[in-house]
Amino acid sequence: MAATALAGSAMATSSDSGAAALQAKYTALAPQLARNEFQRPLVIESTEAANAVSGNAYAVINYPFSAVTTAFKSPDNWCDVLMLHLNTKFCRTTGGNGSPTGLEVSIGKKGPQEVKDAYTLAFDFKLDSATPDYMAAQLNADKGPLGTNNYRINLRVVPLAAGKTFMHLQYSYGYGMAGRMAMQGYLATVGSGKTGFTLVNNPAGGEKTYVDGMRGAVERNTMRYYLAIDAYMASLAAPPAEQLEKRLQQWFDATERYPRQLHEVERTAYLTMKRNEHRRQQAAE
Repeated sequence: MAATALAGSAMATSSDSGAAALQAKYTALAPQLARNEFQRPLVIESTEAANAVSGNAYAVINYPFSAVTTAFKSPDNWCDVLMLHLNTKFCRTTGGNGSPTGLEVSIGKKGPQEVKDAYTLAFDFKLDSATPDYMAAQLNADKGPLGTNNYRINLRVVPLAAGKTFMHLQYSYGYGMAGRMAMQGYLATVGSGKTGFTLVNNPAGGEKTYVDGMRGAVERNTMRYYLAIDAYMASLAAPPAEQLEKRLQQWFDATERYPRQLHEVERTAYLTMKRNEHRRQQAAE
C-alpha cells in the first residue's frame, strides 16, 4: 500500500508540473497566438537533429477541456482523427477485452491504395496523465517506413477560460543513415518543391524563405494532424450520421488555406478516396 501511495503521489506531482509547464508555454506564446500568418491561434515549430526530426503545434482550440480529454484519453477515437490524413489508408484499435491498448495504422500514397500495399505501424497508446486540469497522451511506434523509427504522437492539453483548451501536439520520428537517405530521396522526388511554415535565412541571401527538407516535411504533417484534431472535435456537434462528412469537409477546407504547403489533391478526389476508405474500414470491423 505504501508503494501504491508513493506511485500515486509521483503521478500527481508529474501532472502538476506538466500542467504548470504547459500553462507557462501558453503565456509565453500569447503574442504569437494572437497574431500570426495562420489567421488562427496557432504556432508551428520544428527541430532537426542528426537522427531525428520533430514538429510541434501549439494552439488554442474552441472546445471545452472536458470534451477534449474525453475524446483523446483512450485509443478509441484516434483512428477517426488519423484517417483524415491523406496518407492514412486504414486504422484499427488493438488490444483485447474491450479495452484497446494501441492502434494499427496503415500509411501509404496520397491517392487510393490497397491496404496490403501500404506500411502498417503498430502504435502503443499510453495515457500519461488525466486530471481535472491536465491531460497527456502518447502514441508510440518503434518502426516505420523507409527505414524510419521511433514514431511519436504526443498530445498535451490544459483548460483555458471561456470554454477553450490550449493544446500541444508533437509529431516526431527517428532515422538511421539508410532511413535519412531514403527520406531525402523521397523529398527530392515526390516531395520536391514542398516547404514547411517556419521562415529561415535564405542561404543565397535576400528575404527569408520557408524551411524545406526534413523540417519542412515534419511541419506539414504536424499541421495536418493538428487540423485533423480540430476537425474531429468540430464534427462532434453534428448528428452521428453526419460527423464523417463534416470532418472530411472541414479538414480539406482547412488544408486548402495553406496551399503552398498542404495542397496535394482536388476536393472531389480527396472526398471520394476517404469515403471509400471509411467503407473499407467498416467492412473489416
